[in-house]
Amino acid sequence: MQKLNLNQVLSQKLSPQQIQFIKLLQVPTAELEARVEEELEINPALEEGKEENGEQQEEVLQDNYEEDNKDDKDINLDDYLTDDYGGYKMQGDGNYSPDDEDREMPLSSGTSLHEQLLSQLSFLRMDEHQKVIGRQLIGSIESDGYIRRDLEAIINDLAFSQNIETDLDEVEEVLRKIQNFDPAGIAARSLQECLIIQLERKEHQEDEIVQKALQVLSDCFEEFTKKHYEKILKRCSLEEEDLKEVINMITKLNPKPGGGSDGLMRTQYIIPDFILNTVNGKFEISLNSRNAPELRVSRSYSEMFEAYEKSDKKDKKLKDTVSFVKQKLDAAKWFIDAIKQRQQTLLKTMHAILDYQSEFFVEGDETKLKPMILKDIAEKIDMDISTVSRVANSKAIQTEFGVYPLKYFFSEGISTDGGEDVSNREVKSVLQKMVDNEDKRKPLSDDKLVKLLNEKGYNIARRTVAKYREQLQIPVARLRKEL
Repeated sequence: MQKLNLNQVLSQKLSPQQIQFIKLLQVPTAELEARVEEELEINPALEEGKEENGEQQEEVLQDNYEEDNKDDKDINLDDYLTDDYGGYKMQGDGNYSPDDEDREMPLSSGTSLHEQLLSQLSFLRMDEHQKVIGRQLIGSIESDGYIRRDLEAIINDLAFSQNIETDLDEVEEVLRKIQNFDPAGIAARSLQECLIIQLERKEHQEDEIVQKALQVLSDCFEEFTKKHYEKILKRCSLEEEDLKEVINMITKLNPKPGGGSDGLMRTQYIIPDFILNTVNGKFEISLNSRNAPELRVSRSYSEMFEAYEKSDKKDKKLKDTVSFVKQKLDAAKWFIDAIKQRQQTLLKTMHAILDYQSEFFVEGDETKLKPMILKDIAEKIDMDISTVSRVANSKAIQTEFGVYPLKYFFSEGISTDGGEDVSNREVKSVLQKMVDNEDKRKPLSDDKLVKLLNEKGYNIARRTVAKYREQLQIPVARLRKEL
């Protein structure tokens, strides 16, 4: 038997305005520009440009509205005839002019790696059967330039998808031709083969050092990767000076001929969201002028209300039109509000970071960074940690010492013998200097690094040193060994 129950539940939900603000807060400047352009396209009530005679227009519309307000109970026009949203300049600095910099941003363009290889394939004198095999091989090349699929699997793909019958010898013959393409080392099946291909394409193959390098890679590749130089000297009958030249030549080769990208040649531009200047010994933070253009509510939409006031308000079609305009004005005003709130939050958070890390911003010395986590800034500006996280994510600041991502200033602390907390970035900086100044013939082990750091007053465990070393992309001591 069905029963009807009434329950009272307390829940928390985000309003559309809050959702819009959260989405805008976490995007960087470059994406914000695209988001503003998108909003301008879909919302005709929002337009770009300065306000012209906005106050006078608003006063006239306000007077017309007050005279007939009693006859209209369905649509409240008061919120749309005030001058709060007639025009709003979305810049951190009120003195900014749109003429100060170009609106357009240059973007790089290029062809993909596969397109380059297919272009080179078209110049070879091959029949259509071989070209199909060549295209299949090029399609199997990964972003770093290697072919890791087994050739037998590629032969099966040709048979099932292209209805091409071939054998291993023919595929290897076509593969060798592709390996002569640019960039050198492309289409290799292993690092060893990639390096050998590059050496074989040296202009002076008769060079004695090239021949010795080929011998080392062919006969002692495993020993070379593990830096067992004594074994290489004995097996290849080399002098120590010759081995130094061989190592120098091999290390200059490209281990990733494809570039390690997704196949496209791209240039990524870092656009700082904040600009920090020092004026008369004081810091001044401003938002990047590209954060948003000047936005305002469309004047033509305001004029629609004036026409509505003079018309027959019982006309259903006209009423529907005004309802549509009301929705668009809502969206326009919410968007302008969200942009304004975004900029206020960004500046508030950045000022807090600046106060917290003021010593670093004075000298740009990494060792001056204090331990700082998201919670520290959240408590300082009285906001939620998630809000600070959205600001810190994918944002950057331009300083006199370079451009830094905001994440750079957040780090955990490590205790010293003096009872003070120092940033783990300071410890990493000291660790990096130790490795840079070590004797490359006898690199420092992790245990030795721990002892040296403890002598400097940093209370740190071996596993923490190993973690920091990996984060700094420093190999283990055995792989840092040099002759």
